[in-house]
Amino acid sequence: MVEQIIRRAFYNLYQPGCHEHYLAHILRTHPDFVPELDLVAELDGRVIGNIMYTRSRLTASDGREKPILTFGPVGIHPDFQRRGYGKRLMEASFRQAAALRYDAIVIFGDPHNYVSRGFVSCKRHRVSLEDGRYPAAMLVKELTPGALAHHAWIYHQSPAFDFDEAEAARFDDACGEPLEKRVLPCQETFYILSGASL
Repeated sequence: MVEQIIRRAFYNLYQPGCHEHYLAHILRTHPDFVPELDLVAELDGRVIGNIMYTRSRLTASDGREKPILTFGPVGIHPDFQRRGYGKRLMEASFRQAAALRYDAIVIFGDPHNYVSRGFVSCKRHRVSLEDGRYPAAMLVKELTPGALAHHAWIYHQSPAFDFDEAEAARFDDACGEPLEKRVLPCQETFYILSGASL
């Protein structure tokens, strides 16, 4: 159910077809998956969306490690998008994450979708990749104000996100409902954004 919703939400958004539904399929068996943050949005008893989290970590220059969270995929069925359900789902997950004593979230995404939810550029909190880059699509949210102050950090994404694209394609082919893979302008926008650094 959730995988089909995610497939419909992401198909042709970032590339012809999508892999996000396969990622949702494999995440639940990974050690970094956080089941307490596997949440759904419901409308009149029908599941219309989902958000999933994994554990990731930051390391400071002094060697200190901080456990944090990464979410994704997060998606709302296309029939219910642009109505605020995704925002409410994210806000509920932030409250739950804070209750679990996590104090920061790092994601990769389009800033237009997330700055209104309190995410800022990774550079503002001095969170970089291991090669020192600050990707334009890497965004940070402090769940506890000041949680990332006084240090520069390196982000380490969970290996849960490293998957075989050929296996993902086979999974998509077996999903039942055929969807047309199309080349769209939004895919080029994402390509530019995902490769840009600050």
